[in-house]
Amino acid sequence: MISSSFEFKGLNFDVFRQVYPPQEDSFMLAEFSPLLKGNILEIGCGCGIQSVLNAVSNPENTVLGADINPLAVKNSVHNASKNKIKNAEFINSDLFSNVPSRLFDGIIFNPPYLPTSESEVLSDYENYAYDGGADGRETVDSFLKQFGNFLKPNGSVLFVQSSLNSPEKTFDYLNDRNFKVKILAEKPFFFEKIQIMLICTASALQ
Repeated sequence: MISSSFEFKGLNFDVFRQVYPPQEDSFMLAEFSPLLKGNILEIGCGCGIQSVLNAVSNPENTVLGADINPLAVKNSVHNASKNKIKNAEFINSDLFSNVPSRLFDGIIFNPPYLPTSESEVLSDYENYAYDGGADGRETVDSFLKQFGNFLKPNGSVLFVQSSLNSPEKTFDYLNDRNFKVKILAEKPFFFEKIQIMLICTASALQ
């Protein structure tokens, strides 16, 4: 069941087969995920790296990780137990579909953002981690339309944005709805540029 293992910031993680193994974008995001305080939600938890890091860095936090891939949920539970995490739990959910109707202080999301044609679709669960639809924005746009219903007025979102799927559309959508965006980190790769965005309301920045 375990396809690989790695150590990060003193924590040990296993990655199950058919679960997205953390890449550069995941490790970029992981530098900031511990900063969110309070009641935290991670969408697309994968092997659990962000949720586990947030939980172990903030013992007073309550962390809920969600993933459409049931194997990812099992993987996250495994890694939370492996690292003796008591303040995180995980559920199977397509974005917010099974998330309890409550407001969170912080939300973390590294979306599937690769533009994907029908011929490029993978046949197993791991496809969920990559496939962003024809323009790479299918899941991104769905998340942007919904996250405000689950975020406290002074809450914050950590979000991974790729240059491959029209980041200006993300900025325009958020600005039109009075959300503020701060770029926490930016790094060019061979075929794209990755940004770690902090999204919050104007009141949260005051």
